[in-house]
Amino acid sequence: MKQKTRKSAVKRFKITKQGKVLHRSHYLRHLRSKKSKRSIRGLKQMKVVTGKYEKKIKRMLGIK
Repeated sequence: MKQKTRKSAVKRFKITKQGKVLHRSHYLRHLRSKKSKRSIRGLKQMKVVTGKYEKKIKRMLGIK
């Protein structure tokens, strides 16, 4: 059978040209008043997924 992509993973992750997996930062949803503006700016940027999860996410997205 043909592998289907998981739509939940498509909404959460992005693949770069080089094949890296990006995800949105956590710790940004609530309790923002105690965080500094500098840390909030850093959390708004996409982060690279590393380790064993990168392979699992690519499989969920239908990439090798």
